[in-house]
Amino acid sequence: MDKNKARLRRARSTRARIRELEVPRLSVLRTGQHLYAQVFTADGSKVLAAANTTQADVRDGLKTLNNIEAATKVGKAIAEKAKAAGIEKVAFDRSGYRYHGRVKALADAAREGGLQF
Repeated sequence: MDKNKARLRRARSTRARIRELEVPRLSVLRTGQHLYAQVFTADGSKVLAAANTTQADVRDGLKTLNNIEAATKVGKAIAEKAKAAGIEKVAFDRSGYRYHGRVKALADAAREGGLQF
């Protein structure tokens, strides 16, 4: 089993447990250059809020877009947008990535922004 298949297997099992909770899901996608975060409805059919490092408001003042500082800005932005959409409680879907580095920085910033996991 290669690295990506293993990550997707972990993500699938996590999403199955999150689906049982019936709360909106904060999902993270990490690439080599960018970081994306989206809040989905409980059934996953609709995106309620989104933030990423390609957006101008997040990108301003950053040297690089693939570090912890950028992840912190994405976490704050997604928390603001989710709160504006009326969402306070979410389930954190790390998409099979390890909870460290950029993924952890995004989660911590979202918690500081007012989201409850």
